[in-house]
Amino acid sequence: MTELDNLLAGKLQQRHSDNAFRQLVSNRSLIDFTSNDYLGLARSEELFHLIQKKVLALPHYNGATGSRLLSGNSEYIEQVEQTLAKTFQSEATLIFNSGYAANQAVLSCIPQKGDTLIYDELAHACIRDGARLSFASHFSFRHNDLTDLEKKLRQATGNKFVVVESYYSMDGDVCPVKELVLLAKQYDAHVIIDEAHSTGIVGPLGSGLAVSEEVHDKIAIRIYTFGKAMGCHGACVTGSKTLIDYLINFARPFIFTTAMPVHSVAGIECAFEFLKANIALQHVLQQKINLFVSLVKKQRLDSMNSNTQIQGIILPGVERVKEASKKLQAKGFDIRPILSPTVPKGSERLRICLHTYNSDQEITSLVNELASIA
Repeated sequence: MTELDNLLAGKLQQRHSDNAFRQLVSNRSLIDFTSNDYLGLARSEELFHLIQKKVLALPHYNGATGSRLLSGNSEYIEQVEQTLAKTFQSEATLIFNSGYAANQAVLSCIPQKGDTLIYDELAHACIRDGARLSFASHFSFRHNDLTDLEKKLRQATGNKFVVVESYYSMDGDVCPVKELVLLAKQYDAHVIIDEAHSTGIVGPLGSGLAVSEEVHDKIAIRIYTFGKAMGCHGACVTGSKTLIDYLINFARPFIFTTAMPVHSVAGIECAFEFLKANIALQHVLQQKINLFVSLVKKQRLDSMNSNTQIQGIILPGVERVKEASKKLQAKGFDIRPILSPTVPKGSERLRICLHTYNSDQEITSLVNELASIA
């Protein structure tokens, strides 16, 4: 082993000692309660064929050939961006290769030195990483605690930016977005919301929480992700035309990244067309959520008290939650343990994602198994 390998091995050994070592697994044969394919679009054969048909009708390029500022732009991607702007009821949109890249782009180039960026303490890693890349002062506020946020806003300097998620990926709870925008207005703060886990799930045409709550016009920047409920890949930032022009000129994750290939863009367009024709999937998913929540309450399990498709059963302790996950997988359920430091120590949990394709019997059987091991 090289000196570098020895250094890395030491870090990995510490992960083993902490019982927190990660490795790749594939459990495709198990009943899916772990993926983000909430509406079943990723596995939809009908959508697959719609995308294939669309791709065949477009210019045949395997790759984008360069960044969009060089050779990677096309009339087609601009057309899809215009369609997305209508879907999300915004003036303009800009497509990114991932939600991670979109959040990094926004947060690294818009808040400047002397400004203040305040994010929810449970915000995704990409929001934290984007904040670190910014020259602005940045710190967190207690999760969904607007009293604590107001205290931080009073101390903020320069332009103020508040960054939240619509649905939180580990707790499954919802941002109090109506109250948040009122508070932000009081302190002249700009709200940035990541709609990753609400895209497709709520709102007309899958337009997310802000549109559903009719506060989208009071939010400066919204980020939508397509690799979860929309079943494809990529993301976009929505907002004013000025915002989009700014990102094109200053956002390094956009400027210096090879553009999406045409088939990925086609996947985005077709996914929203498919959801428009099958919007009842939103109601089907909500029925699955209601069933799970009611069964968990009957069993008096220590749950996350979520009313979204992201659920959690608290089993404190790394060993305990990992053992519970193994038992569930042995019974045929694909459920993964969420360990600290991904979640705070003592709040280790089984993260359970519900989908339109989970049968009522599968959900009932799962809750019965949870009751037997919790």
